[in-house]
Amino acid sequence: MHSDNQRARIAISAVFATHGVVSGNLATRIPWLQEHLQLGPAALGVALFSSALGAFVAMPMAGRLVHHYGGRAATRVLIALFCAALALPTLSPGLPWLCAAFLVYGAAAGMSDVAMNAQGVLVERRLERSIISGLHGIWSVGSLTGAGIGVAAAQAGLDARVHHSVAALVLLAVGAVAGRGLLDTRPEPGEQAPPRFAVPPRAILAIGAVGFCATIAEGASVNWAAVYVKDVTGAGPGVAAASYAIFALAMAVTRLSGDLIVRRLGPVVTVRAGGLIATGGGIVIVAARTPLLGIIGFALVGLGVAVVVPLCFTAGGNATAMPSLGIAGVATITYLSGLVAPAVIGWIADATSLPTTFGLLAAVTLTGALLAGALRPAAGRSGRPLAEAEAEV
Repeated sequence: MHSDNQRARIAISAVFATHGVVSGNLATRIPWLQEHLQLGPAALGVALFSSALGAFVAMPMAGRLVHHYGGRAATRVLIALFCAALALPTLSPGLPWLCAAFLVYGAAAGMSDVAMNAQGVLVERRLERSIISGLHGIWSVGSLTGAGIGVAAAQAGLDARVHHSVAALVLLAVGAVAGRGLLDTRPEPGEQAPPRFAVPPRAILAIGAVGFCATIAEGASVNWAAVYVKDVTGAGPGVAAASYAIFALAMAVTRLSGDLIVRRLGPVVTVRAGGLIATGGGIVIVAARTPLLGIIGFALVGLGVAVVVPLCFTAGGNATAMPSLGIAGVATITYLSGLVAPAVIGWIADATSLPTTFGLLAAVTLTGALLAGALRPAAGRSGRPLAEAEAEV
């Protein structure tokens, strides 16, 4: 049993990494999309809105798929769909097609996100120690790897259609191999299936609100860091793409050390401190008029929000009897911020400026820090070792 659990941990780590590589590859080529299709901030915001809309609509159905097909099969199929969807946005000939492509991409991203996090919570339970932040750290390493590939492609002037088509084929093969060792979870005899479209249960609403605030900041940085550094600070394509890479690096380093931090401080103190750091980063971004200062600001945001969403997923998975249902609920709420943020950032930036928009985002991360108490585990519910629960303050 111990070897099976370790094999499952390696497999789910590989799945998280694959998911991250896909995301990093796309994020660094968004400026190419904007230039190639001649999109203004508002139009680009609408396209990015479609991605979050796809995730928001599809994620509540993920728990049903995991229940019906089993955790291993559902995760493997969904990660394969996500890898294939990487090629769609850059192949789009115009804005309507781009919106449709991002809709499919977002749906695949969101559903695979729920399935792999449900696997992560189950492995964490079997190992009886915190691993979820480390898994998200591995996701960030994958995202950073994808970003590095994107930066190199942008610097070389490689057409993003070629870049993403080749990357999608390679990642399809990697994802297929990665999923072989996942836990083949099946429902207990007589266990009721979750609804086809699960509304987030009341038990995780407050937890989801904390994740909502963090996801706004994370999504804004993922989708707009390169654009911000290019348009506001006058950076070239390579430096602009590197701003996302530095953001991803900050998240990766923090998440990889996050489990140790959480064991020492507990999730509440960790999230509060992170919210304050992210708020400081937002202030630096607003003041930035040079590429270096902008990159530092986005790095601080990445450092601050890195472990918030993983901790929300763990809290949501432990708040309900079925981890995939609780995680889907938290993910639906957090992705609502992803649904709103890209378009709203574009619209506010169009009406005012990008610095004004990121000033508002700093206020959002501060709000998340104030709401961090929602992650304090209820007695007998957390599913984590008692020593960790006692670390709460």
